[in-house]
Amino acid sequence: MSKGRARVWAGVDAGKGHHWVAVVDETGATAWSRKVDNDELAILGALGEILELADVVHWAVDISGTASALLLALLAAHGQHAVYVPGRTVNRMSAAYRGEAKTDSRDAYVIAETARHRRDFAPIDVPAQLAADLALLTGHRTDLVADRIRMINRLRDVLTGVFPALERAFDYSAHKGALVLLTGYQIPAAIRRRGRARLTAWLAHRGVRGADVVAAAALEAAQAQRTALPGEDVAGQIVAELAAQILALDDRLKRIDRQIRDTFRCHPQAEIIESLPGMGPILGAEFVVAAGDLSAYADAGRLASAAGLVPVPRDSGRRSGNMHRPKRYSRRLRRVFYMSAQVSITREGPNRDFYLKKRGEGCKHVQAVIALARRRASVLWALLRDNRVFTPAPPIAQAA
Repeated sequence: MSKGRARVWAGVDAGKGHHWVAVVDETGATAWSRKVDNDELAILGALGEILELADVVHWAVDISGTASALLLALLAAHGQHAVYVPGRTVNRMSAAYRGEAKTDSRDAYVIAETARHRRDFAPIDVPAQLAADLALLTGHRTDLVADRIRMINRLRDVLTGVFPALERAFDYSAHKGALVLLTGYQIPAAIRRRGRARLTAWLAHRGVRGADVVAAAALEAAQAQRTALPGEDVAGQIVAELAAQILALDDRLKRIDRQIRDTFRCHPQAEIIESLPGMGPILGAEFVVAAGDLSAYADAGRLASAAGLVPVPRDSGRRSGNMHRPKRYSRRLRRVFYMSAQVSITREGPNRDFYLKKRGEGCKHVQAVIALARRRASVLWALLRDNRVFTPAPPIAQAA
């Protein structure tokens, strides 16, 4: 088939199982529209057909994450480049075209047409190996943390049913020594029989810090409950297994945290990101994954807006000045800025000073932290733009 057009625009409505690709020519007429499985052979077949349509193909995709990773990699391998058309832009542009039904083919057509009319969309760089590794590692860590929370909640629930005094004695989400204790002793009678001295030695042999304090708290709880409850032996077995699984999970989290730290610090701007107070390697890696290509943010306001830190008006009738969080934003990116702001206020410095200033103005804790997070988004954007690390004092301008 010969190339009949000088250039065309290909819009991709990306999905996990399949994509819909629509191609329009310079007049806006549909030249090609088809469902393409998210499979290498299927994508290559469609790519070959589309490249035969014109000398130049302009590609536009509505998702730049894992769903479109294979497609973007194959495009790059064939010398093709794509731009990112945000979903909210597609939704707004849809109103300008016929038809009310939302279908994959219509969305793909709107993406192609939007790219044809506009030239201000940011190009998508196929994620480098480092960015892809960080995405996988941080995603896996999130799953492990969720598993840990679920197991701790289950442990506390079972322990409450047979030994409520011991359940209240420790914070099992943060106390490793208490979890070690539960791998061997879960019911009052067993703890009383062991006694404080031998229990302390047992814990110390397993590397528990403050073994005597843990043993004393456990024995105090055991002395407070003399009644043996039905099912406590089976419950004790379950608690011991859960405690062992949580400890094993903690070891896995430590290993993956080291892997994330080492991978993140290979990033060319890792030192800059980590220099911002409260932004350690884990949150720094989350930022790299959530923010994506930083060239997509024309200014600091765009980055803050993507994180949901720029309020938008929601006025109605005679009411004005009613500001709310935007409906569409990256929750992951917002979490990065919020959590790092929370950490930063625990130490003296400009972040804590700004937080206290907002509290003095009448802001509640959450409001003050969000205001600080908004400010930090601007600071981080400027640091990355200028390729310099954070300093408490602003840099001195050089004389011309």
